Amino acid sequence: MTDHLNEAAAGTVPVETTDPVNARILAVSEDRIQGFQAQPFHEISRLSGVDLDTVIERVRAMLAAGVIRRVRQTMLATNLAPGALVAWNVSAEKLDAAFNYMFQQDPFSGHVVVRSTDAETTGSKYRLWTTLKVPQGFSLQKHAEYLRQKVGAEAYKLLPARALFTLGVGHVRRRGMEPGARSDEPGAVQNTAMVELSELEWQVLGPLKREFAVNEISADPWAPRAAEAGVPLETFLEVARGLNERGVVGRFSTFLEHVKPSAAGTRVTRYNALFHWKVPPGREMDAGREVGRHYVMTHAYWREGGPEFGDVNVMGVAHGTEKELVLAHKAAIDQHLEEAGIPLGYTNVFWGGRSEIKPSEILPSVYREWCLREGIDPAEMRGD
Repeated sequence: MTDHLNEAAAGTVPVETTDPVNARILAVSEDRIQGFQAQPFHEISRLSGVDLDTVIERVRAMLAAGVIRRVRQTMLATNLAPGALVAWNVSAEKLDAAFNYMFQQDPFSGHVVVRSTDAETTGSKYRLWTTLKVPQGFSLQKHAEYLRQKVGAEAYKLLPARALFTLGVGHVRRRGMEPGARSDEPGAVQNTAMVELSELEWQVLGPLKREFAVNEISADPWAPRAAEAGVPLETFLEVARGLNERGVVGRFSTFLEHVKPSAAGTRVTRYNALFHWKVPPGREMDAGREVGRHYVMTHAYWREGGPEFGDVNVMGVAHGTEKELVLAHKAAIDQHLEEAGIPLGYTNVFWGGRSEIKPSEILPSVYREWCLREGIDPAEMRGD
């Protein structure tokens, strides 16, 4: 394996997503390693049919080159921290500064995207969209209000998820997908109920979810994380498996840089579309599960948009390299909903522009530290 790593360090290892070996690895490693795995790279090797040394070599090289943005064990943060999609009404002259603040200065804001619509609507003035999570015990509303004051936003809309229907970003796997391609079964419903953790579970969760540096990509990556958590490896693995059984562990994933082009100019995707649908009250779960069937959807949720967004109640995200193809996918979903007996009262597309993505911090200890740095009494940010 030393020769492989030397080649990676020398820059002779292919790093483009179009390389056949890389494509085989990424088709698995983006979103097919579900739950906690004691040896995640062994599992990627098994499912992709690529030998373990090559998997480690290629993931290291792609991460070093920035083709892979991060490698980490994800958590189902909707069950660990109150969260919402947030739409911000920020004036044009403050938009860039607000974007920079959310991305660079707020550890609890994750996806930060400037969006636009093809036609003016009541929601078009909400140009800045973020995901926001605050650790358990603290107030999402109070944190959003703090951010509003910091960036000078005129208004904001919290859009918490009432249910999730799909969550998995597999850009390589979705290449060449035909509009309307969908599963035989409706999307599975994931609840958003909070799960309380013990002190030991929080102690393990921090190192468990932290992203991996290039030199940490190895056949057995958890031993150093156990040492970081201050527990024996067997205890670390036992707690991680317990978290998995409690339904708070997501997937082990290699996240691609899908917004910016690679050094060779290759783009994984070009268009990021947030779809909105208004369906009759009481049909949200039905509609969400039908939307969740469609393989192109990377996210699908029940969120209440309110009058600011035409009372939409089902939302989802899809990506593509051609705008017309993304719209064709949406048209196929619209038709499918009608055929399923779910009428659409209103629909819209918010296109993504400038975009940055980072995981939202969910550790209560980090929130308390942030409060002290900002000169805030943590007790003032507590939830009701």
